[in-house]
Amino acid sequence: MVLQVENSPFTEQQVKLLNELLPNLTDNQKIWLNGYLSAPQAVAAQATAVLEGLQQVSKPKTITATILYASQTGNSQKLAECFGAELAQNQVDVNVASMSDFKPKDLKKLDNLFIIASTHGEGEAPDNAIGFYDFLHSKRAPKLDQLNYAVLALGDSSYEFFCKTGADFDQRLSELGATAIAPRVDCDVDYEDDAAAWLTTVQQALLKQSGQTEVATQTVTAPAPTSTYNKKNPFQAEILEKINLNMDGSNKETYHIELSLEGSGLTFEPGDSLGIIPQNDPALAAQLVEVLGFDATAQVTVQDTTVTVLEALTNTLEITVVSKPLVQKLAAFTKTDITPILEGDFHAYSYGRDLIDFVTEYGPFDWTPQQFVEQLRAIPHRLYSIASSYTANPDEVHLTIGKVAYEANGRARTGVTSGQVAERLEIGDTVSIFTKENPNFKLPQDADTPIIMIGAGTGVAPFRSFVEERAETGAEGKSWLFFGDQCFVYDFLYQVEWLNYLQDGTLTKMDVAFSRDQAQKIYVQHRLLEHAQEVYEWLQQGAVIYVCGDEKAMAKDVHEALLQIIEQQGNISREEAVETLVQYQQQKRYQRDVY
Repeated sequence: MVLQVENSPFTEQQVKLLNELLPNLTDNQKIWLNGYLSAPQAVAAQATAVLEGLQQVSKPKTITATILYASQTGNSQKLAECFGAELAQNQVDVNVASMSDFKPKDLKKLDNLFIIASTHGEGEAPDNAIGFYDFLHSKRAPKLDQLNYAVLALGDSSYEFFCKTGADFDQRLSELGATAIAPRVDCDVDYEDDAAAWLTTVQQALLKQSGQTEVATQTVTAPAPTSTYNKKNPFQAEILEKINLNMDGSNKETYHIELSLEGSGLTFEPGDSLGIIPQNDPALAAQLVEVLGFDATAQVTVQDTTVTVLEALTNTLEITVVSKPLVQKLAAFTKTDITPILEGDFHAYSYGRDLIDFVTEYGPFDWTPQQFVEQLRAIPHRLYSIASSYTANPDEVHLTIGKVAYEANGRARTGVTSGQVAERLEIGDTVSIFTKENPNFKLPQDADTPIIMIGAGTGVAPFRSFVEERAETGAEGKSWLFFGDQCFVYDFLYQVEWLNYLQDGTLTKMDVAFSRDQAQKIYVQHRLLEHAQEVYEWLQQGAVIYVCGDEKAMAKDVHEALLQIIEQQGNISREEAVETLVQYQQQKRYQRDVY
């Protein structure tokens, strides 16, 4: 073989030398030379392979996770979105979704599932979780041996079925073979710290899967708020107006309250809520101190502040609710046997009772004022549907608050917030407030969409904001209000306003049901059924249904009426009607703000 200069990397002189050498080499010499010349390339290739292997080993394994939220008023949703963003910063491929948007059959495809679930009403799953909850508890639910999971449960310990929805999810996932990588955490009303600790535990568990050694230190925060005021730093809003909407002779007291937001930076949208942080009745707090045998001026430390025990029980701590967790803690300070009420029908015992009742019945107690206050939780805030449009009334917020008043165990009782508003607050006074977004109760984005609003008593409040907003913005969509209360003469809340809206066309239709104006009681669900054909026509036109009010009675009966209308007017089976209403919920065409 003769090497040519053309198409070679060698010079003419090099080619001449190679042609002189190569013909004179033996086969062994040629083999040795070939190995010698190729060795650097082999070593380089081997080093590259080793380096790539090392890089592969050191590179964290990609972890996937799904966060599903069951949320009625938005707390679980916001937590899920915040936690999802934080996991993403720690190299987790995360998907955050409402349970209503998740296909349950996809559970078999997941490696890690994290559930953040609120409990609604008396232990029920929130509206957006009903379909997923039912599937998971049905025979169709698959074995989930491949799944790792963790559950964060939100609730209110004053309710009998505290955090039940989250507990149900936890139990069912375990039954289906899934593995809990972190213990379930049950959060009370002030959930932020417990929720953050749960997330840290979950992240640490994921580190073991990903190969990371530490969690990223950056903290995910929500978008910068327009106001510095929130639940932990409430705004002191001045009362501009206070009107009893019921006429003389009514069995009720329902107050229209107008508050100033001037200088607060607080804003809201129709459907949102206003949180009020109330104070206890000073007379009730003083009575409790007397029953306990404490000196009202005794000093205690609450929330890192030193105050008198009377001040603590008036301004800071809850004294009107007897919950099972509280009774379990207080049992340590008395020799009286409390087992019967804890193991019996606790709901029946606690209904209508407050701390005065309990300490009177189960004393004497051996404790100091400081030990006593350490057992109590802070007064929970109360949420009220906003009854005004910010667009129409900038720097103001309106509420519709019904006074809760009843007698139990020989004593007159009033609601903590409603009693304060009705009896102790007047125009010019201030109240501690913050705004609370409700992403699950919103006007349709298309202002031409028809809306059907169904509310009884104070449940009409958000619909005042809806109609006021549509009037202010000139929305063209049809609107139909169903309103119910006890008596036409005494209890027609905002009657003049509704008539004006009907006259100018902002409100297309209004049907009312006053239950006590005739021998046979008539409620809003009866009016719905009376207009079944037209209601169904509106639904066929894409109308969105809104329900606000009492969940146990009104909302339940309205739900049944809607099922009947869809079944009968649509000429479909009951099962198909149920599925249709579920689809409406998933499409946000059936929204409820119930309590």
